[in-house]
Amino acid sequence: QVQLVESGGGLVQPGGSLRLSCAASGSIVSIRTMDWYRQAPGKQRELVAGFTSGGSANYADFVKGRFSISRDKNTVYLQMNSLKPEDTAVYYCHAPVITTSQRYLEVWGQGTLVTVSS
Repeated sequence: QVQLVESGGGLVQPGGSLRLSCAASGSIVSIRTMDWYRQAPGKQRELVAGFTSGGSANYADFVKGRFSISRDKNTVYLQMNSLKPEDTAVYYCHAPVITTSQRYLEVWGQGTLVTVSS
């Protein structure tokens, strides 16, 4: 069993900040990368931020300069600044994982809701 558990979502005013966290746990041998997606009502899930194969942070154009992704072992963070109403969405953590039973799994968290509104 492998789990990704997100936290840190909530209601924030436009221009405000939130920090999301996602912690991986379970029978994990390795996690190649961890990234963040989001899905707004009525829209498809989209990549927000992740890491390149070289380990550099990579961002969607719509969050560049406002969001920052970082990782500490099996936890990934998303610092979100200058939030806009259009950032309102459920944010999901994602990771490809190798388990102790040598299985490859694409694991998703349960999602955390971010609402940007005055």
